[in-house]
Amino acid sequence: MVKLRISWCKSAIGYGGDQKRTIRALGLRRLGHTVEHPNTRAIRGMITKVRHLVSVSEIPQN
Repeated sequence: MVKLRISWCKSAIGYGGDQKRTIRALGLRRLGHTVEHPNTRAIRGMITKVRHLVSVSEIPQN
């Protein structure tokens, strides 16, 4: 299964509380932080909600 590398690139100041909670739920702690998650529908939905705040890249599994 492909994994996703998610990096928090833009501050959530000025955005709604639901977007801040989504950033936190993805496991991102501070600006510039990067986490890896499996490519699931739930994670993709969370990324879509905060797509303007994060950058995403796919990590192929060997």
